[in-house]
Amino acid sequence: MKRPEMILFDYGHTLLYEPGFDALRCEEAAYPYIVENPLRLSAKQIYVEVQKLFQRFQKERDNGIEIHQWQFMRLAYEYLGLTFSISNEELEEIEWTAASPGAVMPKAEKILAYLEEAGIRTGVISNIGWSGQALATRINRLLPNNRFEFIMASSEYAVRKPDRLLFETALRKAGLLPEQVWYCGDSIRADVFGAQGAGIYPVLYEGSAPYDENPFAHQNDGVAAAFDYLHIYDWDELIGVLEACEGFEISVEEYEKAKRQIAEWQEEDHNLFTGIGQEG
Repeated sequence: MKRPEMILFDYGHTLLYEPGFDALRCEEAAYPYIVENPLRLSAKQIYVEVQKLFQRFQKERDNGIEIHQWQFMRLAYEYLGLTFSISNEELEEIEWTAASPGAVMPKAEKILAYLEEAGIRTGVISNIGWSGQALATRINRLLPNNRFEFIMASSEYAVRKPDRLLFETALRKAGLLPEQVWYCGDSIRADVFGAQGAGIYPVLYEGSAPYDENPFAHQNDGVAAAFDYLHIYDWDELIGVLEACEGFEISVEEYEKAKRQIAEWQEEDHNLFTGIGQEG
């Protein structure tokens, strides 16, 4: 097995987790900033109505379509006649932090430090409705020494993992071929299937967070993958595997293949964008 040029990570229960997450605290934290509340709703009543609206979109999310938090907040709060003294961007940060300020998964800092020292590039692809701006802020606050080249939130791309578009977009951003990249995440459906579908080597990470009841603990029950992937429970295991890997060497043929693939991607992008807005 060759050592990867880059390793991409999931966010939740892979790098970070959200102990004690409580969506009611979102509305309680937002309540002091309300300017107009014509229905005289309490924070608890707002929470109930917002959750009802959110459930209307859950089927679409389960089918791979993502809803951006700012759009959802605009719909929910305008529907309820609420206006606030601060922007949706500011409100999002206040609400998410109130629900759970987040915490670092065990040894996440260690694996990132190891990868930096080893010269292995890193990035993030997350299924998440919160904005990419809020996600990057949270990751940079809790993992201040990270060297992520990009942080991709599905909210900014309209689709959710396992859609291969997210993984292929990451490859294009990195300028790498699928066989040069690994992807680490905690979901077989979203992460293992998604990465494998794009030709990226999947790593299933099922680590335990201290004092936390993982809401996704049973997401992999009864789900199996009929292809090769790495299954680990501790980041030290990944370090061990990487230590045993061959150094990444690319042949002239592989280099030429990479150049051709990137050229094809660029041509596809050119054809896509020159076609936008044309009739026919």
